[in-house]
Amino acid sequence: MDFENYGSFIKANNARHIFHPMISPQETSKSPPLIISKGKGVFVDDIEGRSYLDAVGGLWNVNIGHGRDEVKLAIVEQLDRIAYYTTFGKTSNPPQIELSVRLCELLAAEQMEKVLFSCGGSDAVETAIKLARQYHRLNGQSERVKIFSLKYGYHGLHFGGLSAGGNPPFRQAFEPLLPGFFQVDSPYLYRNPWTENPQELGRICAEQLEREIVYQGAHTVAAVIAEPIQGAGGVIVPPENYWPLLREICDRHGVLLIADEIVTGFGRSGEMFGCRLWGVKPDIMCLAKGITAGYIPLGATMVSAKIAAAWNNPEKPLPIMHGYTYSGHALACATANTVLDIVVREKLPENAAARGAELLGGLKEVASRSDIVGDVRGRGLMVGIELVRDKATKQAFGPADAEMKLLADTCLELGVVVRVMASKIILSPPLTIEAQQVSTIVDTIDRAVAVVEKQRKAAA
Repeated sequence: MDFENYGSFIKANNARHIFHPMISPQETSKSPPLIISKGKGVFVDDIEGRSYLDAVGGLWNVNIGHGRDEVKLAIVEQLDRIAYYTTFGKTSNPPQIELSVRLCELLAAEQMEKVLFSCGGSDAVETAIKLARQYHRLNGQSERVKIFSLKYGYHGLHFGGLSAGGNPPFRQAFEPLLPGFFQVDSPYLYRNPWTENPQELGRICAEQLEREIVYQGAHTVAAVIAEPIQGAGGVIVPPENYWPLLREICDRHGVLLIADEIVTGFGRSGEMFGCRLWGVKPDIMCLAKGITAGYIPLGATMVSAKIAAAWNNPEKPLPIMHGYTYSGHALACATANTVLDIVVREKLPENAAARGAELLGGLKEVASRSDIVGDVRGRGLMVGIELVRDKATKQAFGPADAEMKLLADTCLELGVVVRVMASKIILSPPLTIEAQQVSTIVDTIDRAVAVVEKQRKAAA
């Protein structure tokens, strides 16, 4: 099929047979999805040849940018050797072994010692939950099965991660979810009933968690799972004292602390790992997204030396009764090794910190003169913009409101892809972004907000 006919075929079948995630089939039929056909650096092209600045980095994950030649070469070289062989039992492959060493070296400060590979973030979270429960069972505390998490938290869409997640729109279609999962309040500074003081809020929310653990019985609690910065919940950055308090509470009650670093891992937060922002060492860490920067699916669950020791009983050797067909996939691990070379060599966490500060500062200026931008928050290249009908009352726009669609469509017309979730805009561009491209994002958001405000005044 020649390109002209192929393009017509693709456009004719857009949204015809695919269930797209997180949107109704009626909506995709009425307004077919943008067909992205190419990408290079921080830009993507649609099938018509129009170029857009990718301000969402795929889905938080294209950290090194699109179309990197080093990654393409690494994939081809690994394909010339072998793409896949099972890692169940007593078989392995060189890229998996290399990646395991690399990850443990990167996470030496957190004393991570073992890794179990999977296919993505939801898998990595599921693995963490299962390992946490088995750890306590191995230590003779089989009652420790409950998992605590935070409202607005997002931990993937498998039933375990979904049950831990604290966003009702993700949960409601599939309830009832798994028993033994409980959410407490997140330290959401812009929307909480207690205080505008970050440190006080951190203490209040930590105390609430501890009271609930004590109330339910600490001897029944396996783990607390949280994101160092909440991503899909709206880029909620916790107060500086919150994660250290989480660590103290978990230690006090013998509860494991699981850091969901699916988004924050490998530089997006401005640190190589998000937990380092708060000076905290988790017991288990969930990794994905940036580990391969979107080039091949891969997830990883890291466990500390303390946790790994539970499986080292010479008198009672016990298997890890968990794994996936594609655990330690050779092609994916070879990709990750090359991606992480780039992340370290190009100092992408440092660039994320610098460019993120510019992005946050520019957007705060937009907010200062806007009637509808209620809050701008973020860390590194994770930035959330919360839009409101009224800045005094903080009344939020609804996900179906025309203003949110108009804003996203205007950004697209101006050549920038942004992500709209309910009343929030989420920005997570590749960590390779440059200062001028950050300015383009800020200017585009500014102009799009102005379009929405003008329409609202005309309709008033």
